[in-house]
Amino acid sequence: QVQLVESGGGLVQPGGSLRLTCIASGTIYNIYTMSWYRQAPGKERELVATITSGGKKYADSVQGRFTISRDTAKKTVYLQMNNLKPEDTAVYYCNVEVQGSYYDDYDAAFKAGHLEAWGQGTLVTVSS
Repeated sequence: QVQLVESGGGLVQPGGSLRLTCIASGTIYNIYTMSWYRQAPGKERELVATITSGGKKYADSVQGRFTISRDTAKKTVYLQMNNLKPEDTAVYYCNVEVQGSYYDDYDAAFKAGHLEAWGQGTLVTVSS
């Protein structure tokens, strides 16, 4: 299985910056995508940014302010958030899709396959 641990959230004033970190653990053979989502109170979860070997994509609302990066060797993805606005307030979730090892209970054996994992979320509050 794949586990994710996020860190870096907190309270920041408008215009400030934060850097989120997400570290993956488990037996991972290949990383396909690493993404950040967020969910504001009363709203649906939305994609903020994603990174693959082919490039990066951002939501229009964060384009030019947020930067996603990753260290594949460390199985870590980052989200640098600059010029934060009150509307960026949300719980931020890390998501990865990988080829990794998992335990198949039915066959009582470890297998390799396409796995997806979510982090527990880290709260970002932008307020004066």
